[in-house]
Amino acid sequence: MIMLCKACGTSFEATDASPAQCKICEDERQFVPVTGQAWIGVDRLSASHSNKWQKHEPYLLSLKTVPNFAINQRAFILRTPEGNILWDCIANLDDATKTLISALGGLKAIAISHPHYYTTMQDWAAEFHAPIYLHASDSEWIMRDSPWITLWEGDTLTLATGVSIIRLGGHFAGGSVLHRAQDGGILLAGDILQVTPGADAVSFMWSYPNMLPLPAATIKDITRRLSAVKFSKLYGAFEGQNITENADDIVRRSGEKYIACLG
Repeated sequence: MIMLCKACGTSFEATDASPAQCKICEDERQFVPVTGQAWIGVDRLSASHSNKWQKHEPYLLSLKTVPNFAINQRAFILRTPEGNILWDCIANLDDATKTLISALGGLKAIAISHPHYYTTMQDWAAEFHAPIYLHASDSEWIMRDSPWITLWEGDTLTLATGVSIIRLGGHFAGGSVLHRAQDGGILLAGDILQVTPGADAVSFMWSYPNMLPLPAATIKDITRRLSAVKFSKLYGAFEGQNITENADDIVRRSGEKYIACLG
């Protein structure tokens, strides 16, 4: 039986009882609600929730669960001539979502920015026969094993022509973004870079819910890594977090501002 943590959406194998704890939530980069840990089965989630879709570019769709569930992030389908890539993951894999993704041609690969969005990645991979690419630095946070999981090392991994995962670190040691080089470049950032409410800046945190910052040296390294790639657009983890022009310059200036504030 698969049970989901209601606070973060991570999936766990359970027997006849709910898991005693969620390791993801007990880490200081997430949190255990004041009401305590709570669980829901995948079937119950699909019965009470559905996924909505949005088209951002001819080659880019997002999907998120409604009503809100757990961290409430969105996932993306990046369409390429070599196959579709799922970037980040949401817990609800219902029948409608299976039908729609199959109609789009299925999935070539799954890649995830960091452990908060692992959710039910194992089930998505099994459904679409798609390998999951996770950075090896974050392997301790995999709560369910799967033969579809591939751990990669280093700083970049190419998934398709002009499409690569870039490890930035920061929020997690293996924290990564997805870069598409064509058409001026786009960056799918998860919340390794957090788009601010005005969508005219980004910020960087070790823990977002507990408001714990990253050191200046880490921000310098993140912005240095990103200076090597071009991207005019950036899409963040949550609905509305879309920077549609000058994104690379905005990230550079945001990094400078963050470091100045720390100083």
